[in-house]
Amino acid sequence: MNAKTRHLWGQRGLEALSLLIALLFLAPLLWLFLGAFKAPDGLFGGPLIPPRWEWENFLEAWHSAPFGRFLINSLIVSSLTTLLVGLSSALAAFALARMEFPLKPLAFLLALGTLMIPGDALLIPNFLTIRNFGWINSYWALIVPFAASGFGIFLLRNAFLQTPRELDDSARLDGATPLTFLFRILLPVNAPALSALSVLTFLSSWNALVWPFVATNRNEWRTAQVGLASFNNIEGNTDIPVVLAATFIVTVPVLLVYFLAQKWFIESAASSGLKG
Repeated sequence: MNAKTRHLWGQRGLEALSLLIALLFLAPLLWLFLGAFKAPDGLFGGPLIPPRWEWENFLEAWHSAPFGRFLINSLIVSSLTTLLVGLSSALAAFALARMEFPLKPLAFLLALGTLMIPGDALLIPNFLTIRNFGWINSYWALIVPFAASGFGIFLLRNAFLQTPRELDDSARLDGATPLTFLFRILLPVNAPALSALSVLTFLSSWNALVWPFVATNRNEWRTAQVGLASFNNIEGNTDIPVVLAATFIVTVPVLLVYFLAQKWFIESAASSGLKG
């Protein structure tokens, strides 16, 4: 077996391994999708593909709880959180990467230090804060505690540091202010990094469960994940396909965001390796 043949077989082996890993990760999603269309008595038996697609499961799940309200709340909270994280991270990263001020290294270390604090350790302090502000059962409670991100500052700072300094001089000669340079030149150049941060923030906010459960106690303020958890815990709710249908309803927006943002993830990884 010559070197070319060994290389080809090695490449095929890696492709097969990658496909197997992808299938292992996608298997729960496949079971979720197929189980949502099955009858209760055919969930744990019978063929893998349901002989009759039970669309009524989705209708029953939708009408059993105010999922429309839950999804709207999640969309509002996730979108505004993503916007605020992108804005605050961009401003802080710009200051740390392109400006000089006293105690700059300490400020960066403090930003990184927030990544080392477990989220559960901040649960009680955050709750006491929003209670004192009277924000229980409000969008303020769900958004403001997560309007800044140490990871976002770290990610955008590194991206800004890799951007050529010549752009700063050109913008200064053209009379651009620092904010104009940031929003019209620096951020568009580093759009892949900003897009990746936005997608990760959106997914994290959409999938949050513990904090929305603590900060809200009324259905009109609950997010999709809290509503789904409450729906699953309804006493006597043993119709598992309906529960799976409700889970699939909540999962669809996340899947759409992920598939639409795949391009930006790839560009972000590629650009981080090519810039120098």
